[in-house]
Amino acid sequence: MKLSRIALAGGVAASTVLLITGPAAAHVSVQPVGEAAKGGYATLNFKVPNERDQASTVKLEVNFPAGHPLSSVTPQAVPGWKIKVDKSKLDKPLEVHGKKITEAVSKVTWTADDSEIAPGYFQQFPVSVGALPEDADQLVFKAIQTYDNKEVVRWIEEPTADGDEPDSPAPVLKLTAAAEDHHGGAADDAKEADDHKAADTKASSEESSTAASSSSSDTTARTLGIIGIVIGIGGIAFGVLAGRRRSA
Repeated sequence: MKLSRIALAGGVAASTVLLITGPAAAHVSVQPVGEAAKGGYATLNFKVPNERDQASTVKLEVNFPAGHPLSSVTPQAVPGWKIKVDKSKLDKPLEVHGKKITEAVSKVTWTADDSEIAPGYFQQFPVSVGALPEDADQLVFKAIQTYDNKEVVRWIEEPTADGDEPDSPAPVLKLTAAAEDHHGGAADDAKEADDHKAADTKASSEESSTAASSSSSDTTARTLGIIGIVIGIGGIAFGVLAGRRRSA
């Protein structure tokens, strides 16, 4: 009897821990593949765990931050899921690579088509984004998770000032320091390529000049040699004729 009571108490305690820690550990989150550097581009994974025992997740909506619009948002195809991308007009157009962007993605929705996130499983939804803002340390993506029993869970609460995690935290992307060469990397590469090309052209020109000089020297030497041979033959003939005249 005593052992049964201890086991029962232990089971209740364990269940309490699961009830307390379960929801906090199972919310929708976002993680970059590698780093998410300010001013750069990154691939983000929205991770969606199923926190229900008797229902499956069939829909995910991710709202993109309006305060820091992203000029490029490209979701990756996920087998068994439909993807819908919504855009909205910008109050202030963005200038990217010399072009004005007047609208940006405001929401991406994944809806189960021939799949779902069953109890005990999770699913990742990849998205390529950029350029990330340079004047922010983090981006908040408010997400809405829908189950097949019509239950809707809103992960939309932003981080608190004291650092405590809210009950339904929104996915937060931490941004790292900007790479030193993310503005001029392409220009530097182009300059380096031009320098290499110029050096190759100069080397080729020098080789051609050297070859031409060498060829000219060889030709001169051959000409002088032939002249010398002709003069030598002429001298021998002259000597033979002179000897015959003396004998006569």
